[in-house]
Amino acid sequence: MVSVHTSPLAQPGTGDAGGLNVYVVESARELAARGVEVEIFTRRTAVDLPDVVEILPGVTVRHVDAGPYEGLVKEDLPGQLCAFAAGMMREIARVPPGHYDVAHSHYWLSGQVGWLVAERWQVPLVHTMHTMARVKNRQLAADDVPEPPGREIGEAQVVEIADRLVANTEREASELVGYYDADPDRVVVVPPGVDLDLFVPGEQRAARARLGLADDAVVLLFVGRIQPLKAPDVLVRAAAELLERRPELRERLVVAVLGGASGRGLTAPDRLERLGEELGVADVLHLAAPVSRTRLADWYRAADVVTVPSYTESFGLVAVEAQASGAVVLAADVGGLPTAVGDAGVLVPGHDPSTWADELLAVLDDPDRAADLRRRARAHAEGFGWASTVDRLLDVYAGAVAERAATLTPDPLEVAR
Repeated sequence: MVSVHTSPLAQPGTGDAGGLNVYVVESARELAARGVEVEIFTRRTAVDLPDVVEILPGVTVRHVDAGPYEGLVKEDLPGQLCAFAAGMMREIARVPPGHYDVAHSHYWLSGQVGWLVAERWQVPLVHTMHTMARVKNRQLAADDVPEPPGREIGEAQVVEIADRLVANTEREASELVGYYDADPDRVVVVPPGVDLDLFVPGEQRAARARLGLADDAVVLLFVGRIQPLKAPDVLVRAAAELLERRPELRERLVVAVLGGASGRGLTAPDRLERLGEELGVADVLHLAAPVSRTRLADWYRAADVVTVPSYTESFGLVAVEAQASGAVVLAADVGGLPTAVGDAGVLVPGHDPSTWADELLAVLDDPDRAADLRRRARAHAEGFGWASTVDRLLDVYAGAVAERAATLTPDPLEVAR
């Protein structure tokens, strides 16, 4: 696997680490359980990182030197792709021909490198976009910046060259075909998974006790990177409107935002804090760094509502993790979120804070509806286990390997001639 811009060792919710990191680690873990050895190539981002880190038996992370270890943002990485590719090429010297069967690249930067190494190793390239510039640029937040044309060109090249394109949802598959002219025969839908052993329903009061939250608190939760694309400001603005309508809630309301500044959000890391002060809700705003996966499960259980107000999502792992934990989820009706949430959550049209406040109150004021959503949430999430994801990935890999082998095997008639 190739993951240039973010390491599987990074904490999701910080920097550029997010759902892609979870996808790489969890799919690799499940592949290893099936006897498939996985090596993940990523960029070294600190001088003290060892060359090789074994996450678990059968899953190895290999660090490649490409550019400064620290202070290099994702937008600067295209200039380091040659260095990264050269580092990967040097790895060829340590293994015999035929050691690798498949290259699976994640995000377009990795696809550019995967293109080179797949050709050098004569193996198929399987690529997962995770996000696409042409999709993001059509659904920008008002204060966000469009993705550059260079990324669109790079993505189009990867789409053209990849042996298989893995889409998270049917909608993403349609976008690959419609926006990038992908060959439909090479696009395969494989929904991501969720750790159904870690994210499980639990008693809300006990979860709140572990987190130091009051039993009678009204907890609204956002989990993710702090950037315009993820739209945590929509929740903050909706909470301000909610308090205008129900000022008596102020003593109990907790608006929890778990995440670190990322992407465009790095230009104003205190943006949410300032917004809370401007709207008069700083006293109910709980801004915290990303937490461990175990503690995150408790936050999902403790919440009255988990919100996913993004402007676009290729899938929405947070939504499924929350539902697996038995949470009520309100999500924007965009991208892959309708698939992730299904009918076991609430899809909100648009990003108007008044609409979000309406939907929040509709759940908070109807305990029976909230209880029904919680019951159905877990059942829905159980359709997205990582075992199912890897079942499909193995089929994708096998099909790509067989097709590549057929193209490399000489035609007996041609040999006879």
